[in-house]
Order: sequence, then C-alpha cells, then structure tokens
Amino acid sequence: MNKMLLILIAAATMLTACDSNQTNPVNDAGSNEHSAPTETAQQDKDQAEESPDHGEWSSLPEYDVIVRTIDSQDYTFRTVTDNENERILLLANQDSEEKYKTIFIKNTSRLKIIDVDGGGQLFNDVLENS
Repeated sequence: MNKMLLILIAAATMLTACDSNQTNPVNDAGSNEHSAPTETAQQDKDQAEESPDHGEWSSLPEYDVIVRTIDSQDYTFRTVTDNENERILLLANQDSEEKYKTIFIKNTSRLKIIDVDGGGQLFNDVLENS
C-alpha cells in the first residue's frame, strides 16, 4: 500500500514538473499580434505631436531661449519625452532632418540645447523665469 502511494506521488510530481516548463505557442503568437498595433499607435501619436506651428510650443518656459539660441530658420518641434521630470524635444528643418535636441529638466529648470549635426552643446544653464 505504501509503495503504491509513493509511486503515485512520484509520478504526479514528475508529470507536473515536466508540464510546467512548456510554453504555449498560441499565446506567444497572440502576444506579438497585440503589440504591433500598440507600436503603430505610438508612431501615430508621435506624428501627431509634430507641429510646424509654434503656437502650442510658445507656452513652454524654455521656448524663448530655444528660439534665441538657434538660427531663425523655421523648425518643426517634436516631443520625444514629456514626463514629470524632463521634457525632450527634437527640432527638424523643412527637410525633416533633425538639427537640434533640447532637454529641459523640470525640477531644476535646467535647459540644454544640443546641435545634433556635430556642433555640440549650444546652451546649458538654469532658466530664471520658469
């Protein structure tokens, strides 16, 4: 009787252990299908945030310094990151070539403007009026 009970417990343990390492290929494929629309939605959101009209950007505390620092060519602003700690913007020219990157640290009001064409850092200072 004890041998039979021991054999049943051992068999159940082995079957359970062998079964738990298998992945479900149907769920993996379904998971990949669901992530594709999310990436597309994110790309659509990024495109929606591009704007050659500077009306919405002019309310940002760093906007005046950005415009004074870069040349007077018209640039399209695109938000890369805007969270509670920092805001990162990319500025592209009319040919959609990214020319400048700005990093605004919100809690210290520090602004960095970087020329991505190899010009290096153009501005790195704490803004007084923000």
